[in-house]
This record gives sequence, C-alpha cells and structure tokens, in this order.
Amino acid sequence: MLSVTFLLLGMLFTARGTGAQLVTQPDGHINVSEGNHVELRCNYSYGGSIYLFWYVQYPNQGLQFLLKYLPGPTRVKGIKGFEADFKKDENSFHLMKASAHWSDSAKYFCALCDTVPESAGGAEQKPSQTL
Repeated sequence: MLSVTFLLLGMLFTARGTGAQLVTQPDGHINVSEGNHVELRCNYSYGGSIYLFWYVQYPNQGLQFLLKYLPGPTRVKGIKGFEADFKKDENSFHLMKASAHWSDSAKYFCALCDTVPESAGGAEQKPSQTL
C-alpha cells in the first residue's frame, strides 16, 4: 500500500482590520496509507468575522484553491473529495478526505482573512490567461 504525504503550512491574509490574527497548523507533516481517512488540522485565533480558506500546492505547481468558509453552513465541500468543518467554538477549520490517494501528496495551506473583496470568490486563484 502506498503512503500519502501531506505537508502543512499556514498562511494569513490581512487586507484591513484591527484584531490580532493567527493561523496554526499543528501537524507539520502527515503520512497516511492510501485509502485511509485523513484530517489536516487548522486552528485560528481571531475575534471578528473571518473567512477561511484551504489551498493545495502540488510538486512543481502554483497554489490551487481547494475550498472556502463564508458565514453560513459549517460543513464546506471542496474539490477532489475534500471537505472542511468550521467550528467557531473550537476556533478550528479542519480539512478532511475520506480516502487519501497518492495524488493528494502535496503542501496544504490554511488561510484566514478578515475581509473578502466585493465577490465571495475574491480569494480564489484564477488561472492566468495568455493573450
């Protein structure tokens, strides 16, 4: 059975705001067997309204948007079978996948922002266009 490696790195985006913000990913490196459940933990510290995001960076590629939390449902579904649970009382936004695949080996980034530009998709990575 193959091993799947997840490297966790936290990011913090601040457009404006006055409160101290902190994002931590307590598990710096996770190995799981292919087909097993995986959970990547993300904890944050901020008292105001926030928006949370998960990004992935596959080897030799740029950051790719996985999913985002905006005020609303606490379970967020993303791409490639990933989902995350927002738990305000625990200050957490953990990313999960029911069955890890070898192609999931990558760096994962949890990000927090206290503001989102006009559209809710403002923090998504859009592919660049060549003219």
